[in-house]
Amino acid sequence: MAGFDKFTENLARRLARGTSRRSSLAWLGMVATGAAAIPALPVARAATPQHGGGSGSGRAPVTSGTDQDPGDRTACDYWRYCAIDGFLCSCCGGTVNTCPPGTEVSPITWIGTCTNPADGRAYVISYNDCCGVSSCGQCLCNRNEGDRPQVRPQANNDYNWCLGTESSIYNCSLAVIVGVATEDAG
Repeated sequence: MAGFDKFTENLARRLARGTSRRSSLAWLGMVATGAAAIPALPVARAATPQHGGGSGSGRAPVTSGTDQDPGDRTACDYWRYCAIDGFLCSCCGGTVNTCPPGTEVSPITWIGTCTNPADGRAYVISYNDCCGVSSCGQCLCNRNEGDRPQVRPQANNDYNWCLGTESSIYNCSLAVIVGVATEDAG
């Protein structure tokens, strides 16, 4: 162990003698800037899967059938999905309100407020995960409108909300209307 300590000390001393603080900070800044630019490369965007089930997926649109709930429930741009993060249960054998067979709905939820284009009103949406079977893998949708930091878990969609169920294995996410949002008086 003494040999390792001596080697580490000599290496640190050689590094300190051969570099200045300014050059080290400049190099570190250059690395941080370069690392931040990597996700912006076109290759990374081209490799990401298409969101929703949309017209290009070969899947027929699943609509509600009513004028008061417009949109394709298998598409990521469906109005109820404004704060969702996960696979859409409507593409996985369930619906926008019910879990697929063999899964159970998590009692723990995150919420969002989405505007219905049919009536222009804001609705409180409860996003519940369906758990118990491995991930569905279809219609990935990640929209973060109104998403809050993880210090406010009730409004954050980055957790595995299956912790309140028998199995913590995530399958897909629901978007259930809880009620009409009211204006904040103060």
